[in-house]
Amino acid sequence: MGSRRGAATGRRRTKPAVIGSVAAVVVAGAGFGAYAMYGGGETGDDNARTKSAAAAEKVKSGPLTAAEVTSTAQRFLTAWQRGDVAGAAAATDDAEAAKALLTGYAKDARIKDATFTAGAPAGEKVPFSVKATVAYEKAAEPLAYDSALTVVRREGDGEPRVDWHAAVVHPELRDGDRLVTGKAGDPPVKALDRNGAEITAAKYPSLGTVLDGLRDKYGKKSGGTPGVELRVVRGKSPGDGKGSQESGAGEVADKTLLELSKGTPGTLKTTLDPALQTAAEKQVDGKKGASVVLLRASTGEVLAVANGGHGFNTAFLGSLAPGSTMKVITASMLLEKDLASVNEKHPCPKYFSYGGWKFQNDDEFEIKDGTFKASFARSCNTAFISQAPELKDDDLTRQAKEVFGLSMNNWSVGVSTFDGRVPVQSKAQMAASLIGQGGVRMNPLNMASVSATVKSGSFHQPYLVAPSVDGRALATASRTMSGETLGALRELMSYTAAYGTAAEAMAGVGGDVGAKTGSAEVDGQEKPNGWFTAYRGDLAAAGVVQQGGHGGDTAGPIVAALLKAGG
Repeated sequence: MGSRRGAATGRRRTKPAVIGSVAAVVVAGAGFGAYAMYGGGETGDDNARTKSAAAAEKVKSGPLTAAEVTSTAQRFLTAWQRGDVAGAAAATDDAEAAKALLTGYAKDARIKDATFTAGAPAGEKVPFSVKATVAYEKAAEPLAYDSALTVVRREGDGEPRVDWHAAVVHPELRDGDRLVTGKAGDPPVKALDRNGAEITAAKYPSLGTVLDGLRDKYGKKSGGTPGVELRVVRGKSPGDGKGSQESGAGEVADKTLLELSKGTPGTLKTTLDPALQTAAEKQVDGKKGASVVLLRASTGEVLAVANGGHGFNTAFLGSLAPGSTMKVITASMLLEKDLASVNEKHPCPKYFSYGGWKFQNDDEFEIKDGTFKASFARSCNTAFISQAPELKDDDLTRQAKEVFGLSMNNWSVGVSTFDGRVPVQSKAQMAASLIGQGGVRMNPLNMASVSATVKSGSFHQPYLVAPSVDGRALATASRTMSGETLGALRELMSYTAAYGTAAEAMAGVGGDVGAKTGSAEVDGQEKPNGWFTAYRGDLAAAGVVQQGGHGGDTAGPIVAALLKAGG
């Protein structure tokens, strides 16, 4: 469902235990060399020094030396290898969290006979490979994977320590997750496309996380029986709960890492179109920051979803500022309030100040004596910001909820989703929200739904699994736009697709079309995230390319290609 778990606020603190001993660590690669396996290592008492003793020591500072990185990695891997949980944890900067997860590695995950092979350090980062056996009752299977650790200076005394995160233990783990081997709680699911053919991650790499989500939701309902598996059991969401630019705010499904004995899968039909899914996979292939969603506007059926980076379903769970694609929602509000009219003059100055902030347009352009249509098509920020003094703090939030079905945390798509966030804000932050910055957060699923609402005339909650499968109710919006407002909004998007910032990407996309571009500035990024949302006939799509630049140049061609593929 669209519900979100609370954000992780800290590492788990669990009483430690000690696992049994295992084989010796293997070390390979330049920069390591031979070292004593068990002699002279520090133990868990290292983190229990008195304040007076710590104060007496000189705090180490400055960049880590190669020797410090190598010796710290050696110490951690050697202790972990031989089952010295306290010693391994003492080599990290969070001994308590490390002890809990390293203990569970043997006790809960049933991993034994592990050997670790360290590679050559790259600065403070040390890669290593793992070979082990997972055993549960009479079943046993080999396990092999690659991971890495990073050495940092510990806060307080500057001593070199492994920067502790769950991903050190296994790259699929997020902080708060754990590894468990046993009879799977959820039976496997054989997911089918709309034509009845099986969907696999091998055929559609982007759908790995989606298949995990379908199993999480429908495993117990689809008639299968569980097997024995090594699984990642998710803890709290990795997001910060405030609309993180880096991660999503929705639930992430548990993930199977290894099958010791197969269960019997149940079957589950989805709305995915195999031809369009193939096209979507092709469009994001090799583009790590790219994500796209294609919907049937009249129903909300998800026809395709793809992510260039397959480890996280940004298309459904992403929580990113949507930039100027948000102006579709803002424009609908301004039109309803008679604060703008398509062909009437509308201010688009170089700058506009509100709430103590000075806002400007891209490249500081202005449109003198221009219409609202011209401002929308060229994506003039100040044309929207200039109306902030006429608005109440909650106007945009209400418009997003009441007309577009967003920011209510109640979508029931068939897998977990982030359903958009348009918080009530004031002054400069409220003004920034009008152009998709401030506290506003969306993902391609949300923005595809926005275009679908414009095209169809009313909100239809997107879904991947038909509600008839399990009798669930879909989310609804409380009202629709008037015919006059809807017609004006379609005219704005159609003009933008033909003559505005979306024209180049939409060239060659015939029929009844509309589009809006966007770029969202993100702190710490050299390039903004590029956004694009559009419709053609009964199809609506949206995409984002993180750190891509202008949406018309990056996400635009991806979305346009899918709309063409839809016929």
